[in-house]
Amino acid sequence: MTAPEEHPATPEAARAQDVFPAGSNGEFNIPPGMSIVVERGDGCRLWDTEGREFLDFSMGWGSVLPGHAQPDVVAAATGQAALGTNFAHVNRPALELAEEIRRLSPAARRVRFCASGTEATMYCQRLARAFTGRPLILKFEGAYHGANEIGVTSLFPQRPLDYPAPDPSSAGIAPVVQDQVIVAPYNDLATTERIIADRAGRLAAVMVEPLQRCTPPRPGFLAGLRAACDRHGVLLAYDEVVTGFRLAYGGAQELYGVIPDLVAYGKALGGGLPIGAFGGRAEIMDWVREDRLGRDDYVWTASTLGGNPVSAAAALAALALYRRPATYPRLRKLGEYLRHGMRRVLEQRQQRAQVIGDGPLAQVVFSPDPVYDYRSTRRGDAARGRALMLGLFRRGVFLNPMGTKLYLSLAHDEAACDRFLDRMDDALGAP
Repeated sequence: MTAPEEHPATPEAARAQDVFPAGSNGEFNIPPGMSIVVERGDGCRLWDTEGREFLDFSMGWGSVLPGHAQPDVVAAATGQAALGTNFAHVNRPALELAEEIRRLSPAARRVRFCASGTEATMYCQRLARAFTGRPLILKFEGAYHGANEIGVTSLFPQRPLDYPAPDPSSAGIAPVVQDQVIVAPYNDLATTERIIADRAGRLAAVMVEPLQRCTPPRPGFLAGLRAACDRHGVLLAYDEVVTGFRLAYGGAQELYGVIPDLVAYGKALGGGLPIGAFGGRAEIMDWVREDRLGRDDYVWTASTLGGNPVSAAAALAALALYRRPATYPRLRKLGEYLRHGMRRVLEQRQQRAQVIGDGPLAQVVFSPDPVYDYRSTRRGDAARGRALMLGLFRRGVFLNPMGTKLYLSLAHDEAACDRFLDRMDDALGAP
């Protein structure tokens, strides 16, 4: 296999550079001389338009947990497409999917669908404000809650601010957002408790990725958040867009044993097709009932493609795969295998780095010190991290060279991890 070294752009890549800003649909930042256009995928492999094969450790940013072109998911989606692709109304697959989400999630007594995790987290924020009558949302520095304005606030702050001051992290964020969000350090329960107590009268919800990016929660952190929220009448909202169906069938709620008031899903739910869902306690979710239109206790939510039957049918097929008894023991074992192998390669190459993650997730941070929040991650050598990611990309590993998560899927196995580790070792040894 010929890896995509720096070269004049292929015709397709040149077209992509012309029509897409930076040649991508977002956040890949691949040098123009290495850019590719994907032709097809199968399992944990991709091929570009030049016929080059890649090991995929991005998996559609984690959305393709079953693996590319998984036969059961393909059959469900194509079979439903022949019966109609969208009705913008409750349909049989969507009904069955909502009932299954309620079975697996103790937080989701009522459910609504939308088209993405970005929408799901946004609706959770809106519901929390309406239900509590309070304006503020607390998020954790470095957390990503979708492309909505609060979701990207303090995502990549370039200079440390005193908590709980937010950082826009993006141009185009309305100044009013600064008055709607406060920021705390992930895994620092004492500081977070103090911020909650100081602003409890104006705080609607604490929104958290239970596993923030690839950083696991410290023992007691999530339980401490639950207790602090209960003390002050604040809602706890889980962004399970990444953790849902990936860490366990019941997601982070099952794995960590702490139940939120609201929960948002996306990514892996659709098995590779676009979908989002949000749910919560019945008395909160009933604020979206349309028979309340015109009343003070009504929250507008709607999504043209939310719960479309093709995505819902694919999701049902994906959930059937996830329910198999061997699924999560295998994913956990494979994630541990990959992370252990990465540590071994780094040690053999005398690289001082941390490998973090849980379940089928991994990330390397070039730092000699433990990583437990955004600022400890940022103290790592980002240039070395990007160099490794680009080195892997050149060696036929498809990933996001911005250095974020590596995703495993049900299509990966130890042999795929071994090939990844061989290429990682080669990339680290390159001059």
